[in-house]
Amino acid sequence: MSQFIKIYEDKTSEAAIAKVVKVLKDGGLIIYPTDTVYGLGCDITNSKALERIAKIKGIKLEKANFSFVCHDLSNLSDYVKQIDTATFKILKRALPGPYTFILPGNNNLPKEFKKKTTVGIRVPDNNIALEIVKMLGNPIVSTSIHDDDEVLEYSTDPELIFEKWQDLVDMVIDGGYGDNIGSTIIDLSGHEPEVIREGKGSLDIL
Repeated sequence: MSQFIKIYEDKTSEAAIAKVVKVLKDGGLIIYPTDTVYGLGCDITNSKALERIAKIKGIKLEKANFSFVCHDLSNLSDYVKQIDTATFKILKRALPGPYTFILPGNNNLPKEFKKKTTVGIRVPDNNIALEIVKMLGNPIVSTSIHDDDEVLEYSTDPELIFEKWQDLVDMVIDGGYGDNIGSTIIDLSGHEPEVIREGKGSLDIL
């Protein structure tokens, strides 16, 4: 039975965050708020949970372009090759914020992503997401949840999200209404920054 839990971004309850972390550590899937749209996430170290997300999305896990949601830039060296100063400055300017940065992956990527040469990194400007990752102690793997509605690309109402997803996930966090504009995706793995998708994040950071 899926749980529905209310967490206030401006006053996150440690007990509530601990409940979420327990679900993640037990291999559960969560839907949680970010600074853009609601995300579907699991513990990066749990293979079974990763498989479940890939299955929901209808894709092979090794082909999936999931983001790694980190608490801050200190997690970067765990999964990303050494980056140059210019790239680091862009990241410092933009994060936490509504961006996904594609960076060159290193050899420490979880085995499910070993064939990947790049990795998408997110540090959302949302206290609930950041506190979850901080208490968990490692990133969560995340993907946006899409709405079937043709007008709204993303689901924004947590109660409706719960109604729709409760049979597929273990917990839905109500962190207030979500946005329906995705993150700006910028590829920093080549010689020049390349904008893959312009979303909520301004391009002035480049």
